[in-house]
Amino acid sequence: MFQGNLMEFMGTHLWPALVLWALLYCSDYLLTMVCARMYRKGVHEKIAFEGSYEITPYYQKDIDALRKLSPRFMVALLLSSTGLALIWWLSMQVRVPGLYLFGVGALILVEVPVHTRHLKNFFFFRDLLRSNAVRGRIEYPRPLTLRLSSAEFLIWAGLFTILFLVTREWFVLGGAVECVVVAAKHRKLAAQHVARAAAAV
Repeated sequence: MFQGNLMEFMGTHLWPALVLWALLYCSDYLLTMVCARMYRKGVHEKIAFEGSYEITPYYQKDIDALRKLSPRFMVALLLSSTGLALIWWLSMQVRVPGLYLFGVGALILVEVPVHTRHLKNFFFFRDLLRSNAVRGRIEYPRPLTLRLSSAEFLIWAGLFTILFLVTREWFVLGGAVECVVVAAKHRKLAAQHVARAAAAV
């Protein structure tokens, strides 16, 4: 009953999803910056990622520069929020709130694996900086990092798909689809990196 009322409220009102999306998007960038600073501070001596610490090419320059205020971030937040508002308006016009819930789920639920990764890295990096428990140094080639990321998003896509089969909520389906999209993007980036490396030889 509560779940149904919540989804109905989310599906017919714009502001709750916009507020939640803005909070999640801001915390995503903040956590990325915090972990990037920890990585630069000394974690890279134990674990090294080829290229930028940031996976998404769009944000790599800002994260590499440890830029607190990113124009790219503000533009992306504005465009995504505008897109969400347009989907809400369209769903209200055609009287299909499920369309809006699908879009909301695509934006918000994909942040679950993203924030899970950030928090895991934060606590792991903190322990690495505080102790000598980890010995030696491991290096991750860029294609491997991207393929591991792709696999992680596919796992979450599978979990969201199972949840969708149980709940039949468009919100959950949106999250499952977006996780598959992100997984495909990271897999493609990995293949492109391998191709560029082969061409350079």
